[in-house]
Amino acid sequence: MSKLVTIYGGSGFVGRYVARRMAGEGWRVRVAVRRPNEAMFVKPYGVVGQVEPILCNIRDDASVAAAMQGADAVVNCVGVLNELGKNAFDAVQAEGAERIARIAAKQGIATIVHISAIGADADSDSEYAQTKAQGEAGVLEHMPGAVILRPSVIFGTEDQFFNRFAGMTRMGPFLPLVGAETKFQPVYVDDVAKAAVQGVLGQAKSGTYELGGPEVKSFRALMQQMLDVIHRRRIILGMPFFVARIMAGVLDIVKFVSFQLFPNNILTRDQLKNLRRDNVVSDRVKGFADLGIEPATLESVLPDYLWKFRPSGQYDEIQRSANNLRT
Repeated sequence: MSKLVTIYGGSGFVGRYVARRMAGEGWRVRVAVRRPNEAMFVKPYGVVGQVEPILCNIRDDASVAAAMQGADAVVNCVGVLNELGKNAFDAVQAEGAERIARIAAKQGIATIVHISAIGADADSDSEYAQTKAQGEAGVLEHMPGAVILRPSVIFGTEDQFFNRFAGMTRMGPFLPLVGAETKFQPVYVDDVAKAAVQGVLGQAKSGTYELGGPEVKSFRALMQQMLDVIHRRRIILGMPFFVARIMAGVLDIVKFVSFQLFPNNILTRDQLKNLRRDNVVSDRVKGFADLGIEPATLESVLPDYLWKFRPSGQYDEIQRSANNLRT
């Protein structure tokens, strides 16, 4: 019988790519998610019955244990950028990660791949970064042979980075940025999935890998590249941090007084702390080179999914070519 992998958060941005690649390797894939009815799109990743979404609450021991019953390997892709309801940073990224590793060890599962993030730091002033580090520590406590992946900002068809800001260009002539000079090293989502699959298959040595793309650019430069791809001209405004701090504080207060009916997906005080720090690969840890993976460039991927933000959508290139011929 084919081997089985349980992917927690397997219908999320990164998880779906891991699920697709694991199905391609011939494994049975169990996609553990909060809302399996919204994850049915993963089923065609394999043959009938090969990829199955199941209900799982990462905050509950019994639910996590049931989801990995009989699995040969586990991948944890669960994370949150913004706390909402019971899905707080500590509950999901620290306690949830530790719970998965503890139960996997108890069930005798030998292989775990944990998706963390560059910037994970127990001493950070950001709760997001703190809980990412606590999650890593919890995983290693129970499974010291784990493969931990720390990607920089991830891009791809379903991302909430380039898609979000490209959408903002439809709202006016200005594109405001907080931390415009902060540096990022964007990494393609499928390259992160390749690394995770190597971890599952035992092709990657245990340890921590920081994953970044081939280029390091400032936030401002990335947005300019995005504007070039979507054929729009916008004035990029760097918002001073003291102004952003006031804005984030007001938005967080509105979230609190509205009992989270307003989720504040715009800017939080915790996100602001992370925007002060560069998000790039360190030369002190392993990376793509150690995995034999050549990461994709932004130029090779962005046009494939950002075309919909062009003034004439998919026909924009044709229209531009026609205009050039007329001139």
